[in-house]
Amino acid sequence: MFAVAIMKRLTLAAAICGIALLQAAPSQAQQATEIRVTYSNGQFQPNQVSAPADKPILFRVKNLDAKAMEFESTSLRVEKVVAAGTEGVINVRALKAGRYEFYDDFNDKARGALTVQ
Repeated sequence: MFAVAIMKRLTLAAAICGIALLQAAPSQAQQATEIRVTYSNGQFQPNQVSAPADKPILFRVKNLDAKAMEFESTSLRVEKVVAAGTEGVINVRALKAGRYEFYDDFNDKARGALTVQ
């Protein structure tokens, strides 16, 4: 009887924790700053973007070119291949103020920068 009561309490506690986590996840996603960038004719447009400090960032990179490109940044710690004619979504952690460069790893001339303030 005692073991059943403990199991019921543990199950209830786990359910409450699960609900709390589900409620927290959407609010964190809603706080992300969305940045839209297109890639066309081998260049990022715009090639200079900005975002607030200490907030997660969501890049939406639409590749309008006829070949794949790779959105890459050492300082942002991201890389993602975006196929021709598709859109890639890149999640970036909250950042401190500064300048963060990104580029197309398949095309050295395609460069851009994110300024975080």
